[in-house]
Amino acid sequence: MIYRRKSYKVDESIVEDFNLHFNQTLLPAQLKYGSRLVGRWMGQPAEGAVEIFAIWQYDSREAYENIENNVRNDKEHVQRVQDWFEKMGGRENLGRIFFKVDEDFLETTVPEGNTILSC
Repeated sequence: MIYRRKSYKVDESIVEDFNLHFNQTLLPAQLKYGSRLVGRWMGQPAEGAVEIFAIWQYDSREAYENIENNVRNDKEHVQRVQDWFEKMGGRENLGRIFFKVDEDFLETTVPEGNTILSC
């Protein structure tokens, strides 16, 4: 198993729209192709910004790459994402309100049976 952590630091003005977009557009596409969401959280606003991050579980790096390839090639999904970009003022505007986007991969240091993930 591997885990992917995707994190964003965004202007607090976009949090509601971004969370809605995640739940209505991004999450369904990921689930459709086999991604497993462990959870998604956000911190409290600080200096006008909010950190939002998600942890995803995959069987392997290859499984992750296959899922991402399927999502990127889903024309209907890509169109929904582009429509959201336009609604939010275009990619250029989003670049001003998404302060930071990071992604990394993690491996567990304890047996999965000792976590709530074994349920």
